[in-house]
Amino acid sequence: MTGIICINKPQEFTSFDVVASMRRAFGTKKIGHGGTLDPMATGVLPVFVGGATKAVDLVPDDSKSYRAGFRLGFVSDTQDIWGKLRSRCENGISEDEMRFALDDFRGDIMQVPPMYSALKVNGQKLCDLARRGIEVERKPRPATISRLELVSFDGTDGVLDVDCSGGTYIRTLINDIGESVCTGAVMTSLCRTKSCGFTLEQCHELDEVRNASPEQLEKWLLPVSELFAPLPEIPLDEVQTRMYLNGVRLDAERLQKRAPVDELARVTSGGEFLGVGKINAEGELVSIKQFRSE
Repeated sequence: MTGIICINKPQEFTSFDVVASMRRAFGTKKIGHGGTLDPMATGVLPVFVGGATKAVDLVPDDSKSYRAGFRLGFVSDTQDIWGKLRSRCENGISEDEMRFALDDFRGDIMQVPPMYSALKVNGQKLCDLARRGIEVERKPRPATISRLELVSFDGTDGVLDVDCSGGTYIRTLINDIGESVCTGAVMTSLCRTKSCGFTLEQCHELDEVRNASPEQLEKWLLPVSELFAPLPEIPLDEVQTRMYLNGVRLDAERLQKRAPVDELARVTSGGEFLGVGKINAEGELVSIKQFRSE
């Protein structure tokens, strides 16, 4: 079986736990996922099965969406409520003050990755160093917050909706917002509502998948082509299709449609998704990955 199935990751499960369950459910070791979620987070975890694992590193939309709970007045070593909490401030702020503070965190920002993260420094995961009481210098990294909305707020506890670039740390975003209003803040909940272009509405519960029959699992698999639907299309005729599948570089001037140079495009033949390619600087269509059904 080949395709993508979206799981609503339960709390206290790691992304690897979900992958392990999917390997048993689908009877294959060829399983990947579209972006790690912290154990205490829930929400959209796209799982790539079989030949679809070739697409993990080619996802055209790496943006993410989250709904995150937060609480002012505290800081923690993990930047969330599950770490070692320390009271910072007993006073809350008004809703208007909070909305005003959020303005500084929309658009392009810089984040210092938290010590409790899977990011590696000199070959070692930051979280492993943090558990040993070691803190190392981390360089700020760019992130883009395309949407940041205050869903609810009572002066200390609130909920945010966030659309952001891949690799954004929501815990750090909340921590930095807390610093900006001089109260401190910790994340109290996190649900990923969108990943790789897939939403919560497309997700299945983990237990539901683990108990499903092979026939049902196959029905639930989404085609890899759905992942690349936003890309420009390059349709091929019968002769071009044979050449493309044999690894021949095609003259872009002879194609019915062209995509921008050096940008990913979906390659099709008679409506069938063949794979992903690029037109290089020499004006040739080059195959990047093929996904044609066997």
